[in-house]
Parts: sequence; structure tokens; C-alpha cells
Amino acid sequence: MGSISLRNAGVIATEPLFSNLDIVIAEGDRLGLVAGNGRGKTTLLRAMAGIAELTTGDIVRSRGLTVGYVEQDMPKDSLGLTLRDAVLEALPEAERDYEAWRVEVALDEFETPAEMRDRLVGELSGGWQRIALIARTWVRQPDMLLLDEPTNHLDLTRLAQLERWLAGVSKSVPVVIASHDRQFLDNTTNRTLFLRPTESVTFALPFSRARIALAEADEAAEAQRERELKEAERLRKQAAKLTNIGINSGSDLLVVKSKYLRERAAKIEAAAAEVHRERSGEIRLVNAGAQAKVMLAFEDVEVASPDGRTLFRIDKLHVFQGDRVVLLGANGTGKSQLLKLVHRALGGETVQGLRTSPQAVCGYLDQALSLLPEKQTPTEVLQRFDIGDQRRRSLLAGAGFSVEQQARRVGQLSYGQQTRLGLLVLRLSEPNLYLLDEPTNHLDIPGQERLEDEIVSHGATCLLVSHDRSFVRGLGSRFLQIEGKRLREVVSPEGFFAAAGQRRAVIVTTR
Repeated sequence: MGSISLRNAGVIATEPLFSNLDIVIAEGDRLGLVAGNGRGKTTLLRAMAGIAELTTGDIVRSRGLTVGYVEQDMPKDSLGLTLRDAVLEALPEAERDYEAWRVEVALDEFETPAEMRDRLVGELSGGWQRIALIARTWVRQPDMLLLDEPTNHLDLTRLAQLERWLAGVSKSVPVVIASHDRQFLDNTTNRTLFLRPTESVTFALPFSRARIALAEADEAAEAQRERELKEAERLRKQAAKLTNIGINSGSDLLVVKSKYLRERAAKIEAAAAEVHRERSGEIRLVNAGAQAKVMLAFEDVEVASPDGRTLFRIDKLHVFQGDRVVLLGANGTGKSQLLKLVHRALGGETVQGLRTSPQAVCGYLDQALSLLPEKQTPTEVLQRFDIGDQRRRSLLAGAGFSVEQQARRVGQLSYGQQTRLGLLVLRLSEPNLYLLDEPTNHLDIPGQERLEDEIVSHGATCLLVSHDRSFVRGLGSRFLQIEGKRLREVVSPEGFFAAAGQRRAVIVTTR
């Protein structure tokens, strides 16, 4: 078995992403890599894979170690290939004829239906493209596996499938997983690395337990810092007193002693470690409020696919002000189509059987973040609101955008930054009814928790689609499940979660 050792590793972009990192990843390790958006997770994985450089320190790999790195996006040149050929492409060209059998084995491991293997990758859902990326890496039989946000776009069925697969894989190869999915990290890791600009911290625990240990360590560090600063303050006061006495009495000895005390205080202050604070940027929402009790009323409403196929029907449903409604269902059953239908109705389109409150003001965030023009900068995006240049700059800075990032085009920003910008646009739109389709896909963990707190604390009415189990449990007040082409209300999401874990994956295309 091989290993990777990082010694005094660090990367500086415009500021330090991480530094002084020492860690060994070896047999039996299933390491969860946790940090805020843009705080160095992908950079570290790329360095470990040998395709990026550290600013400081060294990476030492065992002799002959092969590292498999699963990136976040399928190469554009591969989108026109069939799924089978996209995986085959990952093998060295000289091996493709006699090693093609390995492609079928890899696809079998992910329970890929036979009829899907000849579909074009570009026609597959984001979830199946994610599986294709993992299969492309796994077919090369690496000695270590690095996964960058592997759960993005996966529905619960494939999430459970990936968790089962990783449980088997990790017995033979070490695995490093960068993810913002709290439940997934708990289910798949046994160590957690919290990546920080100065002192990164590692615990031999899965995420939730490691986070408790981290909070305790940070609390102890803060208490120690306060004690040190109080001691420094005491020494300075004592030095000032001795200085006055020494001057008044003409004692050079007391003056020298007071200087010594000030120097001691300065050393203590310099050594007192600043406790780490997450700097992901704030997420804030508003609830414009309404007098209406019922925000949406459905009666015999048909939800259809873009090509007109009936996906499911809603017999009768009222969404009341303050409801936080979570839509449950497998991929392709029509959750996103329902949000689009409601969005069109709130925009003035007549939808048979759907009544909307005249007081409803919609805030809609879809998975593609279509409210953000890719060629505009964040500053230009906010120019649709009459708030002034200074206010725009202040809001963007508060959301975590540096001056440089404010001038970049939206398409050049990270997915996490785009999501934060989208949420800022929603806030400035002052809605009282939120339609959120997978809003946590690219948000870091503090961002997810902040979004949850904002929706709950403002009493906002919300229709939500999410595969993030922790987010659903923390946010939902009502749960609607699509089953058998009908929408029915259930008491909790737990039955759906359990059933999804046992369900076999199905084919879903983007068309």
C-alpha cells in the first residue's frame, strides 16, 4: 500500500489558503477535507494529484504510487462521446483494445444499466455525469482516490449507491473526499481535515464528531488567548507603575525593570494565537411579508415534462404563509418542473388549477443559476437594483467577494461564489415566497447552515428541492413526496431517505 505525505505544505493565492500543513494519508484512511468556498480544497487535491504546485513545503509520494483524481466537471471534449467511450478514453491509448473489459467492470460497479452505456454523456443528467467521472478515474485502478465534491447533482439513490461503493473501495485504497455534504462525510470518512490559512486541524473522527472536537479545541484556544492577553495587560500596568516610581525616585533599576516587563508583554501579545474565524461571506435573506394566509392553492394540477409528458398530478394542496415545503422524489419525477410551473404562474402565466396570492413576490433560484448572466460581473448584476455604487461594493464585500472578484465575469467565478451571488440577488428582490432548486449544491457548510437559519428566522414561505439530507431535516416543516405520479404529504422525510437507499438507479437524461 502507498501513501502521500505533506510536509509544511502551503499555498498562497492573493492570501494564504493554507500553510504549515503536515499530514500522512495511508492505508485505511478515508479522509474528509473540509473548508469554506474558495479556501483551498481543490487546490490541495490538485497538488496531491501532481497537477498543481505548492507555494511552500513538499509532497512525498510512495514509489510507484498512482493517484486517481476525480474533478468536478466532465471535460467538454468528452460530452460528445458515449458513456462507454468516455470511460474507455481514460485508459492509455495503447491499452484500449485489450483492456476494454475493464470499462464494463467499472460500469458494473456503479450499477449502470446496459442501455445507458451507449447514451451520449452530454445527454445524461448531472448525476450520471458525476458517476461517469468517477468511473473514468476508477478504470485506471489507482492506488489512491481523490474526490472533489462527488455528491453534486446526485439524487439520494445514487448517493446511497456511492456510499456503498466507497465502503468497499476504501478497504483497498486510501480515499480523500472534499465535500460540503455533512451526512455523506459522516457516512464515508474516518478522519477529518479542517483546512485553514494558518493552523489546519486533523481529527481521527468523521465530520460531525470532528466538528464538536474542533469547537472544543477552538474554545480552549480562545480561553488560552484571553488569559495570555490579560497577563500581558497586567504586565504593562505593572511596568507603567514602576516607570512612574522610578522616574520620581530617580531609580534607574526600576526603569530598566519596567522596560523588561513591557518587552515580556509584547512577546506574549505577539505569541497569542488569533483564533480561526470562517470567512465565507455572509448569506442574508429577507421576507417582505404578506397579509394573505394562503400563498398557493393547487386543485387538479398537472405537472409535465418539457416535451409534454405527464409526470404527476396534484389533487388538492394549499401552501400557507410560513410553510417550508420540501419536495421529495427521485430524479426525473418532476420536482424541478413543479418549481418552474409555480414560477411561471407567479410571473403572470395562467396555469390551469393553480391560484397564486396577488401579494406573492417570488424569489426563484434554479440549479443553473439562470438569473445570473455569465458575461456580466457581480457589480453589473447588481446594477438592476437602485442602490448606488458604494452600497453595491459593500454588499458584495459582505458576501465574500474581493475587489478583484467583483470585477470578474460571473462565468469565471467558482460555483460557490455564483450561488452566493444568486442568493444576494434574491435578497435584494425582497421576495416573500422562495422557490429554491438545490440551493446547497455548491455552498460550503457554514453557508448551508446560514441559509437554513435565514429562512427559518425570517419565517419565509419556501418550496425547496434538495438532496442534502442534513439541510432537509433542519429546514423542512412540511414534506411532499412524488410517488406513483401523485403528490402526497408525508410526516417526515425519513421513509423516503430509507427507501431511496435501497432503490436501484434509473436512467435520466437532460432532455
